[in-house]
Amino acid sequence: MAMAPWTRFQLQLQRALGTIQSPTLFLFANCFHSSTPNFTAANKDALFFKHKFKSASFTHLDDALACFNHTIHRHPLPSRVEFNRFLSALAKTKHYQTVVSLSRTIELLGISHTSCSLTILINCFCHLHLVDFSFSILGKILKSGLEPDIVTFNTLIKGLCVNGLIDQALDFLDDMVAGGYQPTVYTYNVIVNGLCKFGKTSDAIGLLKGMVERGCEADVVTYSAVIDALCKDKLVVEALELFSQMRNKGILPDVITYNCLIHGLCNLGKHNQALSLLKEMVGQNISPNSFTFNILINTLCKKGLFSDAQNIIEIMVQRGVEPNVVTYQTLIHGLCYLHKGKEALALLNEMVRKNIFPDVLTFSILIDTLSKEGMVLEGQEIVNTMIQRGIKPDVVTYTSLMDGYCLISQMNEARKVFDLIVSNGMVDIFSYNALINGYCKIKRIDEAIQLFDEMPKNGLVPNTVTFNTLIKGLVEVGRMQTAQAFLKNMCSLSQRPDIITFSMLLRGLCKNGDLDEALTLFNVLENSQLELDLVTYTILIDGMCKAGKIDDAKNLFSRLFENGLQPDVYTYSAMINGLCKKGLLDEANKIFREMEGGGCLPDSCCYNVIIQGFLRHDEVMRANQFIDEMVGKGFSADATTAELSQQ
Repeated sequence: MAMAPWTRFQLQLQRALGTIQSPTLFLFANCFHSSTPNFTAANKDALFFKHKFKSASFTHLDDALACFNHTIHRHPLPSRVEFNRFLSALAKTKHYQTVVSLSRTIELLGISHTSCSLTILINCFCHLHLVDFSFSILGKILKSGLEPDIVTFNTLIKGLCVNGLIDQALDFLDDMVAGGYQPTVYTYNVIVNGLCKFGKTSDAIGLLKGMVERGCEADVVTYSAVIDALCKDKLVVEALELFSQMRNKGILPDVITYNCLIHGLCNLGKHNQALSLLKEMVGQNISPNSFTFNILINTLCKKGLFSDAQNIIEIMVQRGVEPNVVTYQTLIHGLCYLHKGKEALALLNEMVRKNIFPDVLTFSILIDTLSKEGMVLEGQEIVNTMIQRGIKPDVVTYTSLMDGYCLISQMNEARKVFDLIVSNGMVDIFSYNALINGYCKIKRIDEAIQLFDEMPKNGLVPNTVTFNTLIKGLVEVGRMQTAQAFLKNMCSLSQRPDIITFSMLLRGLCKNGDLDEALTLFNVLENSQLELDLVTYTILIDGMCKAGKIDDAKNLFSRLFENGLQPDVYTYSAMINGLCKKGLLDEANKIFREMEGGGCLPDSCCYNVIIQGFLRHDEVMRANQFIDEMVGKGFSADATTAELSQQ
């Protein structure tokens, strides 16, 4: 016996989606086994479900299914129009599989499909990424003698675009026109939006221009989609030109059009032009919305123009637009970026009073800022508030707090937070690195190494930051052999040492007086693929000067310019200090004067170094000249300079 077309189709569908479990069919099959209800209650229920079904108003899937189940047992059954209204409303809640299943149930009840009901199915299959099934339904419409309308075609075109099949959508549009169907502006808007979404802005512009030739005028939605795409491509000048063309054609922009342009200008840092557009739209009686204001506030905060951002908020409130969670989060991020933790905390407290709560990321950024400003207790209070309000801190939140305790050397508190991270199963490489760094800073190296050894037990592999942190800590306490052992360990774990790693080892070798070994390492680095930076050269120049190898230091200093590197104040200070110690005061003076000519202004440290050099060699008059110059520039003598001046 031949299988019915719908049955074959249903089997195909089940293979694609898996078996559709329909709560409705289950209820339908078992309804005859229920006990006889109280008639008064049944009448009330009947009226309730009848109203719910007709209005297609429901908030949960269970409500919709209960309503549907009750309705299919009514006599007479609702019309196909009423069923279509119900399925359409259910599709809007994105329960597409359920709509397909219920549609099959309706057909089993003997209610024939219409073009509208099949269009609803097409929409569902498109959203389920089963575009081929959608076209199968189109075939069913045509074979049934039903007439597809423009809504059917628009639904298919939208499905193709949503699934990224833009070329097929354009081909289908041509087929549609060839078949005698006239596309509407909505049809074109769907394709234009699809082209823009997938980066085919030039094609979208071509289609926009071709609309008139096909007898369809573009509207504000069409233009806004293309303007938005141009702005996202950073072609704001072209977007503004299109905006002008739109208005010349008598098409009035709306808030979305202005938002696209304002966003594009803000992304390019042109906040003044964006503010001019804001004034223009207000002058055109187009009300800015929260998105408009939030874009501007975000840009102004990023530029450090916080007072201007506050002015925008005042305008926002005056126009009856209430600041929302995005507004507050933007302001908090801006204040944190400017290192204004107290102001950001005050803003958070204002949010809490209004029962508005930011996301976890904003909490974490604020805690990080407060921690870095020494306000770790306030950070701890925020974490407590989060937990009380049912907002779960993540590993970033806890790591920011832990880092705050590390910065003020409260390692016991930091360890408590770390243990909490571990117990919650959230520990990652960043939390380990933060605590290791905390221990290294207060020279509790063995505890840092113990943490390092624990990492593999938690499935974590130390990264370059981990090794660099430990090597730096070991160098600072003079444990060079252990530092070099960690370098070997680093390579064995396939973690590539970087220039920071080697610079720290160079510093340790120079500090310990192992200049020959430092030079050997430096020569290896010069012949490697690593690009040596100014820090590396400065470390070795300083080491050579302190070891009395001033000629070697001078040669290395001259090589800086040959390698395209410009000495900074630290390099000059090291060189001047070395020359002064050797009594080469004229050379020291020459290099000092060359600093300013090279665009590197001497700082307080640099002045004190050369003054001390002249004083130690009894060149009091010349030293006094430098002292007068230093004071004139707003710098002051340090303790060593002051002591030498009195001798």
